This record gives sequence, C-alpha cells and structure tokens, in this order.
Amino acid sequence: MSKRVAIGASVAVVLLLVFVAGIYSTNWSDINSNDGPHEIPTFPTDDGDSIWADEDKNELKENSLAYTIFEKYGIILIPLALLMFGAMVAGVCISREEVEGE
Repeated sequence: MSKRVAIGASVAVVLLLVFVAGIYSTNWSDINSNDGPHEIPTFPTDDGDSIWADEDKNELKENSLAYTIFEKYGIILIPLALLMFGAMVAGVCISREEVEGE
C-alpha cells in the first residue's frame, strides 16, 4: 500500500468519526417534534417571518433556518464542506491521470 493511499484512508476515517460524533451529539427531538406541514406565505407582508430576534438585528431567532443550520449543525457542516472539496480535487486528479495515461 502506497503512502498516498494510507494518508487518504486515514483522512477518510477521521472525517467519518467527525460525522458520527456530530450526528450523535445532535438533539433530534427538536427536529422531529412536528409531523404536519406548515403553511408559509410566499410573499409576507409583515416582518413576522424575519430571521432576526430583536430590532437591532444582532441575534437570530432559534426557530429560523439560518440558526438551525449554522448554530445547531455547524459541527457537521465544516467536515461536509471539506469532504466535498476533497471530492472535487480528487475528481480533477483522476481525470488528469486518465488523460495522461492515454
């Protein structure tokens, strides 16, 4: 086994462990507490659907999508971004190897 394969496999294992830790540390009862759909207006006329909790716009509401993605699931978002970047770089490397091999 070459040194490249060993490094790639170890990075993959570390990312997998971070994903598993992020999934197990998430409180899923907040997400699965509601089974029915909610009506969301397409073009709200009032400011009731704002993601900001106060008038100064310094705090996000805890039930907003931005808060949920970045505050609750940030631990999963960063390794996922790294994994997608690595997949993109690997795709470019694989395509270059195929062209060079011809």
